[in-house]
Amino acid sequence: MTNDQSQLLRSFYPTFEHFCQNTLHKPPQQLEETLRGLWLPLAMQIASYRQAQSRTLIQGILGGQGTGKTTLAKILSLILGHLGYRTLNLSLDDLYKTYSDRLALQQQDPRFIWRGPPGTHDIQLGLQVLDRLRQSDPHSPIEIPRFDKSAWHGAGDRGTPEIVNGADIVLFEGWFVGVRPIEPSNFDRPPPPINTYEDRQFAIYMNTRLQEYLPLWDKLDRLIILYPVDYRLSQQWRKDAEHQMIATGKTGMTDLQIEQFVEYFWKSLHPDLFIKPLIQDSQRLDLVIEINCDRSIGKIYRPGHPS
Repeated sequence: MTNDQSQLLRSFYPTFEHFCQNTLHKPPQQLEETLRGLWLPLAMQIASYRQAQSRTLIQGILGGQGTGKTTLAKILSLILGHLGYRTLNLSLDDLYKTYSDRLALQQQDPRFIWRGPPGTHDIQLGLQVLDRLRQSDPHSPIEIPRFDKSAWHGAGDRGTPEIVNGADIVLFEGWFVGVRPIEPSNFDRPPPPINTYEDRQFAIYMNTRLQEYLPLWDKLDRLIILYPVDYRLSQQWRKDAEHQMIATGKTGMTDLQIEQFVEYFWKSLHPDLFIKPLIQDSQRLDLVIEINCDRSIGKIYRPGHPS
């Protein structure tokens, strides 16, 4: 570690302990290596990029289910706050269309079984929010949309907006933040679970809907990806999370429901088709953080330089 990182570690450690114990419910010692090897240096790097420009920095974080993107955004926000930066966490989930709009969408096209895939977000809302944050007057309050997952028996709806007076850094995370359309020929022989003609038509349609998100991705200053060594791990990670939730007395999905749920997202934007090529794209992506089978941090590298 550099001297600056060592100093930051010492001053930030009490906050880190509190975060581990009260938010992650894990002993701090278990995550110290990740703090030293990833979280602190990454936060300092983001801070240096912010220093180099005169407006709000929009840092994208791309990661599938179970990769830890929400945890990463939270810990980075704490460290950056400790460094004196006003940091705002924004999820792609916060940009969902309203419950009534998604219900109308599902009635028009029954393939929209769950919220999440391209087409279920209010892109104009996202553009307005990011534009306002970039041009913010420190004395002018900005409404940040927040999504309430518990509304409508878990279907979710817009919650009460959060009011902020601008931000120095925005951490914008989501399961397909920064993902772009691919050539239609990729669907000639698609990987499973895109098996049937209907599956293929759905995948092609989702690819066309991605086009609508490009203006939003163009607002990103930088993009990080949390990349599992095997995309199929997300299914097991989701099962583990549901089992833990059920063990606390809450209701959760069965293993079969989870498999169908995760496969639905693979059918809409398959990781092999959309994510794998991205880790070679140094024009669009700035950093790859590999996630091992046990969810520990693996290799960290620039796109196209895995060694």
